[in-house]
Amino acid sequence: MIQISPDAIADRFMRYVRVDTQSDPTSSSHPTTAKQKDLSKLLHRELLGLGITDATTDEFGYVYATIPANSAKKNIPAICFCAHVDTAPDCSGTNVKPIHHRYFDGNDIVMPDDNTQVLSIANSPYLKEHVGFGVITASGLTLLGADDKSGVAAIMEAAVFFMQNPAIKHGDIKILFTPDEEVGQGTAKVDMQKLGAQFGYTLDGGEAGSLEDETFSADGATITINGVIVHPGYAKDKLVNALKIAGAVLDALPKNEWSPETTEKMQGFVHPVAVNGIAERASVQFIVRDFTTAGLAAHHHRLKAIAEEVVAKFPGATMEYNAQEQYRNMKEVLDKYPYVVSYAEEAIQRAGLSVKKESIRGGTDGSRFSYIGMPCPNIFTGMQNIHSKLEWIGTKDMAKAAETIVHLSMIWEEKS
Repeated sequence: MIQISPDAIADRFMRYVRVDTQSDPTSSSHPTTAKQKDLSKLLHRELLGLGITDATTDEFGYVYATIPANSAKKNIPAICFCAHVDTAPDCSGTNVKPIHHRYFDGNDIVMPDDNTQVLSIANSPYLKEHVGFGVITASGLTLLGADDKSGVAAIMEAAVFFMQNPAIKHGDIKILFTPDEEVGQGTAKVDMQKLGAQFGYTLDGGEAGSLEDETFSADGATITINGVIVHPGYAKDKLVNALKIAGAVLDALPKNEWSPETTEKMQGFVHPVAVNGIAERASVQFIVRDFTTAGLAAHHHRLKAIAEEVVAKFPGATMEYNAQEQYRNMKEVLDKYPYVVSYAEEAIQRAGLSVKKESIRGGTDGSRFSYIGMPCPNIFTGMQNIHSKLEWIGTKDMAKAAETIVHLSMIWEEKS
């Protein structure tokens, strides 16, 4: 029987979340923050301590390691398990104080460092599944970092299990920890040849049993507006203010549709994320999301048309529209390798859980990995309320994630 201790994985997870690894979307360095390497180096040392002799961390903060195959079979594909070390820029990740509520009794959890932050079954219904079990929160001033240090902890705890139980047969197991996933740079400097895996799984999902083989396809878009600048003291009938035009473009966007706050399930959206500039020249940056590439194209066409109509009302102003590809729906690749997903379903079931197939209204490193040679769906860890001060995770969910990794590795060996 495969069994991972919830208390053991909780202790490991709490050690990791105390390390500040917040990434920075404004940085052009790799990794975007040097402090991410602090956790990478810790993981490197721990992997070596387990007896995994090829563990390395590189200048970009990536950690690579291999648990060598112990099966007599020679045709087992090398399988990668991946998680990211960084936490989101949306909420502070400095001085995280994790609290292990070892027996959650169902009552509201008032965060000790900010009693206005209250976690309850009312505002987080999934808590109901954890009454009588352990729950970990932060203290109210920061995020927790379950996204994705719960995935890191699950992979590490599975590695401990493999090293302590050599009778469990498996092929080559590749371990990868990446920086900068939260700012869309998780695969920017990965060395796929060094990694050497044919298929992979990210551990970066939510409720226990969830398995995600579909993500948004994602683009960025930038509308740059050129106004007409003259001295403001002599500007009558001459000045055309690019900042005001940018505001008019934003005001022209639909109010009751086509935005993150008005869409759900399989609906795409266009979302303004930044405005920069001066009166002479201004830019508005957007993220564009849909589950199909054709849907993305339609969103770009509509957004550009709205902007052109607005700018045309300001004589002398001009605009440019620039689209940037970010990532594509992993399902387009995974559908060619259905067994990668079906093996994960079987592993989740062997761990004693029901499978919840879901589509991600976002992306993971697996989206990019799937398009650069490693088909890679996403497996649960249990993380909830991510990127917020009410982030939490159930310890039994993390333990089940680690058990799923073990079962999945065994299934690949059995079926090869």
